[in-house]
Amino acid sequence: MKLNPELESIEMLAKIILTAARTAPKGKGIDDIVTCLFSQEEKSELADRMEELSGIKDFKFLIRDAKNVRDADAIVLIGLKASGAAGLDCGACGFDTCKEMLEQEKVQKEFFGPQCMIKYVDLGIAVGSAAAKAKDLCIDNRVLYSAGAAACYFKMIDADVAMGLPLSVKGKNIFFDRESTRKS
Repeated sequence: MKLNPELESIEMLAKIILTAARTAPKGKGIDDIVTCLFSQEEKSELADRMEELSGIKDFKFLIRDAKNVRDADAIVLIGLKASGAAGLDCGACGFDTCKEMLEQEKVQKEFFGPQCMIKYVDLGIAVGSAAAKAKDLCIDNRVLYSAGAAACYFKMIDADVAMGLPLSVKGKNIFFDRESTRKS
């Protein structure tokens, strides 16, 4: 008899969750999505970096979120490495034309931008697809800006912007009923 064998499935299920992100619809069919599954050591390093970024940005919620990352059974990151603009001149990025947005000097903070808004929408759809697949697989999860921000800020992922999705197989969802922390 093998006790609690479900705890051994997390890596395989994480890959299925990332498959949902990969196959999510993309604007104009151009796939600029980057995915990764962190090892246990990388997960621990990410939590450390989230705590470090908390001190830099004075965002206390990063400490709370870092605890969630440490306690998670796995974490995946879904990012965007934009290859340009959709060419729609839609103005959603804040510029009149795609050409004007692409000519802007990029700013590197947690994230690298500006980028095409259609690409950001693609990222949102990919993250939403991954979270939905996790739910379908009965894997507790929560989308964390903080994990993606730290991963991008400290160059742990080659992406312009990313979101983290910690995954947990426990008797209670560890990502909710958390102590509230505010920026001081």
